[in-house]
Order: sequence, then C-alpha cells, then structure tokens
Amino acid sequence: MEEEKKEVVEETKAPETAPIPEVNVSEMNEEEVQLEKADAKYDAGNIQVLEGLEAVRKRPGMYIGTTSSAGLHHLVWEIVDNAIDEALAGYCTEVKVTINPGDTITVVDNGRGIPVDVVKKSGLSGVETVYTVLHAGGKFGEGGGYKVSGGLHGVGASVVNALSEWCEVTVHKDGGVYYIKFVNGGKIVEHLKKIGTCDPKANGTTVTFKPDAQIFTDTTVYDYTIIRDRMRQVAYLNRGIKIIVEDARTPEKVHEEFCYKGGIKEYVLFINNHKTRLFDEVIYCEGTAPITLASGSEAHVYAEIAMQYDDGYSSNVYSFCNNVHTHEGGMHETGFRDAIRRVVNAYARQNKFLKDGEDDLTVDDITEGLTCVISVKHPNPQFEGQTKTKLGNSEVRKIVSQIVGDQLNRFLLEDPRLARIIIEKIVTAANARLAARKAREEIRRKGGLELNTLPGKLADCSSKNPEECELYIVEGNSAGGSAKNGRNRETQAILPLRGKILNVEKAQAKRIFANAEIGNMITAIGGGIDPEFDTSKIRYHKIVIMTDADVDGSHIRILLLTFFYRFMRPLITEGYVYIAQPPLYKVEYHGKQYYAYNDDQLETIKQKLKLKPGYPFQRYKGLGEMDAEQLWETTMDPSNRKMIRVTLNDAIAAEQIFTDLMGDNVDPRKEFIHANAKFVKNLDI
Repeated sequence: MEEEKKEVVEETKAPETAPIPEVNVSEMNEEEVQLEKADAKYDAGNIQVLEGLEAVRKRPGMYIGTTSSAGLHHLVWEIVDNAIDEALAGYCTEVKVTINPGDTITVVDNGRGIPVDVVKKSGLSGVETVYTVLHAGGKFGEGGGYKVSGGLHGVGASVVNALSEWCEVTVHKDGGVYYIKFVNGGKIVEHLKKIGTCDPKANGTTVTFKPDAQIFTDTTVYDYTIIRDRMRQVAYLNRGIKIIVEDARTPEKVHEEFCYKGGIKEYVLFINNHKTRLFDEVIYCEGTAPITLASGSEAHVYAEIAMQYDDGYSSNVYSFCNNVHTHEGGMHETGFRDAIRRVVNAYARQNKFLKDGEDDLTVDDITEGLTCVISVKHPNPQFEGQTKTKLGNSEVRKIVSQIVGDQLNRFLLEDPRLARIIIEKIVTAANARLAARKAREEIRRKGGLELNTLPGKLADCSSKNPEECELYIVEGNSAGGSAKNGRNRETQAILPLRGKILNVEKAQAKRIFANAEIGNMITAIGGGIDPEFDTSKIRYHKIVIMTDADVDGSHIRILLLTFFYRFMRPLITEGYVYIAQPPLYKVEYHGKQYYAYNDDQLETIKQKLKLKPGYPFQRYKGLGEMDAEQLWETTMDPSNRKMIRVTLNDAIAAEQIFTDLMGDNVDPRKEFIHANAKFVKNLDI
C-alpha cells in the first residue's frame, strides 16, 4: 500500500540536517527590518526597467506559479493551450505531444500556423512577436483570431521561450515551411526563414523546447503520467479533437491516443468507472446564449453539463471554463446549484416525495453521490480568486441555471423511473443528514466537539500560536508514550490512536461522527468539519501522521488521508498535512548510531563505513521499538527529521484513487495491487 499515495501527494523532503524550509519575508524580525530601511536609498536610480522577456526570468513564479515540477509541466500546458485554441476556433483537429530524450518537449498541431508576415505594431514577424513580446497574440479584442480562448493573456508562448534553454518553432503555412530558433531565454540565433515548401493545405505549428535548468532547479524531468492525464482531460473537454501523447525516452516508445466523440459525457463515465452507478444513463444538458460585450456587440456563451449518480456519499462537481479547471468554482457552479435545487425540490413536492411542512432538500442532499462536469466556453472570461481559477462572469450564472433547469426538468418528466431512483437517493441523503446532525449535536452536548474540552488522550503543547504548533497523530499508545516523552512540549502535541480509524469512504455520516477516534481528531484540530470547516480556526499548522513503516501503518495512513480528504479537505489543499518518515534501520558502529530510511541508504552506510559481515544493526518494525530519545532524534527533531507534505495536485485523480483504494468495489484494488506489487520492498506479512 506504500505506493497508494503517489497519485495524491507530492513529496517535499527536507535535507537530513535541516528543517523543512518555510522561508517568508514576513518572518524578518524588527531589527532586521530597520536595518533594511536604513540601508535603502530610494530614488530614480532604484527604478529598474526589465526589457523583453527579462521580467519573466526574473520573476518566473508570477507567470507560471512555481518553478517546481508543477511549473515545469505548466510550460507544456501553455503550448498545448495555443493548439487547443486553434481547435476551438475550428481550425485544428489533431495535437501531438512528445517527451523527447533529454526531456525536451515537442508539440505539433494542424491548425492555421502562426502568422509569418510582419506585425505592423511590433515590426517583427508574427512568430517572433508571439514568442518574444509579452501580451502579444491573436486573442485580444473582438478583432482577434479567436472567439474563445483559454490563454487570454498573450503570455504563454513568450513565457515558455523565456524559461527555456532553447526553443525552436517550425510553421507550415500557405505552402511554405518557416523556421526560427531562440536560446538562453528568448534570444534569436536563427531568424525566421523559409526552409522549404509543403502542401498549401498542410498548415500547422511545431514547437520544441528545452526547459532551462537554471530556472527549474528542482527538476527538469517530465512525468509522463501527469502529461498523459492532462491531455486526456483536454480531449474529453473538446469532443472530437484527437490528442496523441508519446514518451520517446525509452526504447519501448509509449504511444497513446485520445479522442472522444461523447466529450464530457464520456468523461463522467470515466470518472465513475469504478463506482457503483445507480443507472447507466448520463444526464446531459447543453445550450448557447447571447451576451453583449463591452463594445456593445453580441457574442455567445456555450455551456454543457454532464452528470450521473452513484451509490456513494461524496459530491464531485468539476467545473471548467475554456478548458481551464476552475478549482475554486464560480458563477457556472452557482448557476448549476441554483437550478438543481429549484428543479429537484419542485419535482419532489409535486410527486409527494416531500410532505407539506417538510424542509426543502439542500444542495448537499441533491449532490450526494453525484459526479458532474460543467464546461463553459466564454468569449471574455473573468477569472478571480486566490489562484485565479474562479469564474467571475455574473451572466454565466443565469445562463447555466436556465440551461440546466429546463433540460433537467424535462429529463425527470420524461423518465419517471429514473426520476424516482434519483429522488429516493436524495431523500435518503437528507434523512442521513438529519441523523448526522443529531449525532453531532449529541457529541457536542456531551462536550465531544467543544474546543474547551480537548480529548483526554491529547498531550497538548504549551504554545497557543498555531503557526508554530504541530499535532502528531501517532499509531498506538506505546509509540504515543515515546512521542510524549521525547517531544518539544512547547510546540509539539501528541494524539495517540487506538488501532485503525473508521473507513469514512464506506460509512454513513451518523456512524462517522459517533466514532471516538474521529471525534478526538475533530476536537483536537479545532477547525470543525465539512462543509463548515475553517482553517483559520485550526490549532496546529502542521498535522503530522506518524505511523509504523509497515503494511498496517500504510493502511492507517490512507485511512487518515481519506478522512481529511472527505471532511477537512482544506487541510490538504492548503498544505497543513504531513507524513512523518521514521527510519527503517539503525546501525551501530564504534559506539555511534546511524539511521537508514530505506534499503538503499542502508547499503550506502555499509559502503561508507566498510562494515564487515555480522555488523550489529536493527530493523524497526514499529515506532514502539524506539525509546523517546531515538524517536525525537530521528523523526521529530526539526533539525534532522524527514517529512512529506501532502498536497492535492489533481482533485479528479485524487477522487479516483480514494474511490479505488477505499471504496466498496474490490476489482480496482486488485488491479492496483497487480500493477504496483513489483515496487513494494520489505513486505511484512
């Protein structure tokens, strides 16, 4: 089960002799700030004007978010988005993405080809303008080359060029083949020139680039799985477009093709592949509505929605605008929720599923067990929110609400059998919600969820500053005792678990909230539970899962992650959850102790110390085998410990892995074990 977290978490390990880096300029003390002010002379000489793409290289995070693996892959998305924009405009039917040996990327499309004639305002060719001038492209204003675009800022191609060691662009356009090459962040070494001829109908653009290792210092190695999954998603969101993905870094070249005539209807079926669906049909709604642009001219918004129910308890609504995943939701999601609440309650009352005087069904009731994909194509989207992934166009709310309202109502009226299945599922969810509320109120009445009655098993820390406080959730009382004795009492709190917690993926809410171990965690963490969970109220900014390095420990770890994902998801999305990494081996040599966290490290230690056969070493089977001093030194001391921060890279991938590993369906777990058994070492049975 150790491999199970690969789809859900991103490793950020600290160096062996240093704490996890959390550098923030706001942490400068007052004396340091005064020194900064005293030395700072501020006049016109301090004003810097960054020319061309220099600004991108100076502050890459402003353009791609991060220079870690996520930023590295973002370069691919920028170039692919340009090709997809051509497809949305009706001029591209095929896109091919190849990871080449040496981790360079090639993206080929059969669109119109980037213009090669001179742009009047820049005095440069269209290709050179697009790849060297920020905020330049065919996506601005009503006279641009695109009615709908995901890349609205005109910085994608130029940013990729700026952050590349080299970049080559070949354009097939109107019977000619043109080539240009850039190096060292956008400097032209070969100006645009015609290098041949081609079929006048064989238009398109080929881009090959090598990310700059001076920018991407963490890694320049591309993950095929990440690229494949993103390209598959793009294919689902744009029905009929063929996307090819290849990995040419190994002799056995990997080649996959994605093309879905059913679009997001097939996407919903893919997401629900391993779930028990209430019925096979996918409810599908689509429509186009006119809007008036700022200039007074008319444009159109296209919206499509696909949804299907399963027998689970989770709500999974995924929304997109112009292929951009709007993680934070927005007006399209609001319009969808308005419609389903209105239509379902009206149908339930008209058909006597709700009695007179009973409360309306809530959106949470209606979306329990629902998988829904919302996709909107907008000529002028306005993104907002913390990560700029929230759709803010107010007109979209009414458009989506009307489309879903009319077509969902028609679906329910035309198929009473499926309508009954859906409404009965929703009413059952409502009854479970009321039962869960009573269970919460009962626990609260007894003091189980009150912050002033912390769990008796919790050994709290003395600090009241959440930013410096850590909560270790520890497997077993024995390890809990060692952790309590070895911890830093100022900042580290310990909460021992008694055995394995409930699998919340299979349990109803009433049973979940009645579980003592879960109640203890809810109380200790202090932020409440979904949907009211609030990270501003949590008592610790590091929630550390510390379990044994064996199969049972891995199982407990995934049970805890499942609970956090389902009921405290912001803990994961905002980076508050960590996994402790206790050592697997202890080696004693000439009175000194050395710790190895895996077999490879053990071999390194053996070679370094030139150990003879029969050297004394110990393999830890559990945390309880360590005394307090050893546990502190190896696993809890910020200057030495290794930890993994749990992050949510892809909500859809995370949803699938939790469903596969923790759901009722056994077959996906069998498939997972068969696929990953070869990676497991030191399996204790």
